[in-house]
Amino acid sequence: MLASYLTLAAILFCVGLYGVLAKRNTVVVLLSIELMLNAANVNLVAFSKYGVVPSLSGHMFALFSIAVGAAEAAVGIAILIMLYRARGTVNVDDYDELRG
Repeated sequence: MLASYLTLAAILFCVGLYGVLAKRNTVVVLLSIELMLNAANVNLVAFSKYGVVPSLSGHMFALFSIAVGAAEAAVGIAILIMLYRARGTVNVDDYDELRG
């Protein structure tokens, strides 16, 4: 049963990695980073449930990771909105310099 959770996490991580490396839209890149973070959360919960001594420590780390991911997404979207207002595009290739 643990193998199915690890397979799901690997698939999620690979889809997220593809989105980060291949896509040029900044919103898609941010969503792909969140997919990779959720793959790590699936691993934390699975190892917590099927470990030698089952405990809630993996669940707690996953909840903390979700909170950090939400803060990261909020800051990323705020930066993206400011860049869109300044440049008029959300293409990653157009953000080659970050001077004001």
